[in-house]
Amino acid sequence: MADPSTYRPAVGSIPESPGVYKFRDPNGRVIYVGKAKSLRQRLNSYFADVAGLHPRTRQMVTTASSVEWTVVGTEVEALQLEYNWIKEFDPRFNVRYRDDKSYPSLAVTLNEEYPRLQVMRGPKRKGVRYFGPYAHAWAIRETLDTLTRVFPARTCSNGVFKRAGQIGRPCLLGYIGKCAAPCVGRVSAEEHRQIVDDFCDFMAGKTESMIKRLQREMAEAAENLEYEKAARLRDDLGALTRAMEKQAVVLGDGTDADVVAFAQDELEAAVQVFHVRGGRVRGQRGWIVDKVEAVTTGELVEQFLLQVYGGVDEQTGVGEAGEAVPREVLVPELPDDADVYTELLEELRGGKVSLRVPQRGDKRSLLETVERNAKEAFARHRVKRASDLTARSLALSELQEALELPDAPLRIECIDISHVQGTNVVASMVVFEDGLAKKSDYRRFSVAQGTDDTAAMAEVVRRRFARHLKEEADRRDEQGIAAEEGRPRRFAYPPNLLVVDGGAPQVAAASRSLTELGIVDVAVCGLAKRMEEVWLPGESDPVILPRTSEALYLLQRVRDEAHRFAITYHRQKRSTSMLVSMLDDVPGLGESRRKALMKQFGSLKRLRAATVEELMAVPGIGRRTAEAVQAAIALPADEAGAGVVAESTTAPEGPAERGTRSAGAGETAEVGRVAS
Repeated sequence: MADPSTYRPAVGSIPESPGVYKFRDPNGRVIYVGKAKSLRQRLNSYFADVAGLHPRTRQMVTTASSVEWTVVGTEVEALQLEYNWIKEFDPRFNVRYRDDKSYPSLAVTLNEEYPRLQVMRGPKRKGVRYFGPYAHAWAIRETLDTLTRVFPARTCSNGVFKRAGQIGRPCLLGYIGKCAAPCVGRVSAEEHRQIVDDFCDFMAGKTESMIKRLQREMAEAAENLEYEKAARLRDDLGALTRAMEKQAVVLGDGTDADVVAFAQDELEAAVQVFHVRGGRVRGQRGWIVDKVEAVTTGELVEQFLLQVYGGVDEQTGVGEAGEAVPREVLVPELPDDADVYTELLEELRGGKVSLRVPQRGDKRSLLETVERNAKEAFARHRVKRASDLTARSLALSELQEALELPDAPLRIECIDISHVQGTNVVASMVVFEDGLAKKSDYRRFSVAQGTDDTAAMAEVVRRRFARHLKEEADRRDEQGIAAEEGRPRRFAYPPNLLVVDGGAPQVAAASRSLTELGIVDVAVCGLAKRMEEVWLPGESDPVILPRTSEALYLLQRVRDEAHRFAITYHRQKRSTSMLVSMLDDVPGLGESRRKALMKQFGSLKRLRAATVEELMAVPGIGRRTAEAVQAAIALPADEAGAGVVAESTTAPEGPAERGTRSAGAGETAEVGRVAS
C-alpha cells in the first residue's frame, strides 16, 4: 500500500477553482473520480491523518499513487465532466448503482425500423425506452396481452419477423388482430411507429386524452350506424380501463414524479424509487450502492441524480439508466447545491423540473412508503452481504496463503483454450475482481499459430501481456499531456494472479511467455481438472487445496467461467467455418455473395430450409447459383431420412473438445471483443 504523502501535490499548487479530479493507481488506471467547488479544499482533505478517514476512503488513497485535476468554469460543467469520466473509466471506488435484484421491464426498441414491445432484463440500452420495472415478468405479458388489442405493435423476435416477411404470411397474432403485421406490409413503417408512439404515450401516463379520443370515435361510429366499429372501440376502451385499474392511484392530481428514499449504514446504502406517472405508480426500482466516503443523505441524492438521469438521449429523453427526467423529483433531503442540480435536470429534460422534499400530504405519505421499502430491501441485502463478503474475503486470503503471494489476488485473470483436434483453436480470458466476475473486461482470442494446448497457451499469454507492455509504454509517453483522449486501456491493467486451465505443461508455457516478456510481478498457477490440483511454475508436485476450501471454490468458478466463454466462441466459429467450407466450391459464388447468404440466413439449418426463390431474393444470387447452393448443402439421403441435422452435432465431449456444456440462453450477449 502506498503512503499518500508520497504523491501529495505541493502546497499551493492546487487551485481553489471548481473542477474534477482523478486518482490513479500505480498502473495508471483511474480508480476514483470526484468533483469539488474548491479543488484545494477538497483534495487536502484526502491527505489528512489516514487513520481518521472513512474505511473505503482510506483504502482508496493508499491504493492510489497519483492525483490529477481539471479546472472548469461552473459547477454544472463539473457535474457533466464528472459523469462523463465515471462513464468512461468505470472507477472501482466510485459509487456504483447495482440493482438489488433483476427487475424485468417493458421495453420498446425505438432504435429499430419496426419497434418491438418485449420483456427485457439487465443493463439499459441506448435507443430503447423502458416502462416499469415490474415485480414479475408475467405482469408485463399480461399488460401486453391487454394492450396489443388497442395498440397492435409487433412483439415477435427479429428472427420470427424476418421469417414471416420471407414466406409472406404473418404469425397468429397478425391473424387475430393483436399485431398490425408490418412484416407482410399490412402497415407501413411510419404507420407502425405511430402505433408504437401511441402505446408509449399511454404507458407514460397520457391516458385521459387516449380515453377521450376513443369515446369520441365510438360515438361517431354509432351515429354513422357503423355498429361493428363502435363495438370494437367499446372493447378497446374496456381493455384500456382494465389496464389502468391494475395501477394504483396514489396522487389524485395526476402528478408526474420520481419519489426517492434511502436506507444506509457506514459502507453501503439501499436506494428505492417509485416512478409515478399521471398519479399512478408505473414502476418501482431498487439499487445497492457502495459508499466510498462518509456521505450524507444529501450527497447520496447527488449521486442518484447524476447516475440515474445522466446522459439523456436527445431523441427519447431517456437517461443512461433508462429513466426519463420527470416534472418532480421528491427526495428525503436536498443536496447542498440543489440549484445546480435543478439546473442540470432542467437542461436534460428541456423543461421545468422541481427538486424538493415533500413536507405534508399525500406526497409525504408516499415518500414514507418508499422509505419502508428501502429499509426492507437493505435488511435483505445485509443478510446476503454478511455471508457473501465473508466467503469472498476468506477465499482471497486462503489463496494468498496457499500460493504464497505477497498480496491478496484482488484481480484474477484466467485463460482457457478450446479446439477440436487442433482445428478452430480459440481462447478466452475472463476477469474476476474482488472475487466477482467483471464481464466488461472479458476477451476472446482466435489462435492461428498454436497447434496444441501448450503452444496456444503460450501464444495467448504472449499476446495479452505484449499488449499490456505496449499500452503501459504509451501511457508513460502520455504523462504530462493535459487532455487524455480515448477509452481507458483495459489491457494496461495487469492481474495479481494469472490462472490457466490445465496442469504443469500449460503453466510452464504461460510462465515461459511471461519470462520472455520480462514480466516478473504476475503470479501464475494452473488448475487441472482430473483431481482439481493447483500447479505452480517449476514445482514437481501440485498444491492440494482442501475440498471444502473457499479458495478452491473460487478457482473453480473462475476456471468454469473461462471454459464456458471459450466453448461459446469456439462453437460459434466452428459453425461459421463449416458453412463457409461447404459454399467454397459453388460455381459463381464469390466471397461477397457468401457473406450476403450468411447475413441473410445466419445458420446452415436455415439455409437448408430455404427455397430457391428465397435464395434468389439475396442480392446477386440468380436461379442457377441458388440451385447450386442447394445442391452443395443438401444432406445425404440416409441422414435426411433419419432427420439428422448436421450443424447441431458436436464432437464427443472429452479430450478432443475441451468443453463440458453448451452455452445457455442469452450467453452470446456476454461475448467480449476479439483481441488482435
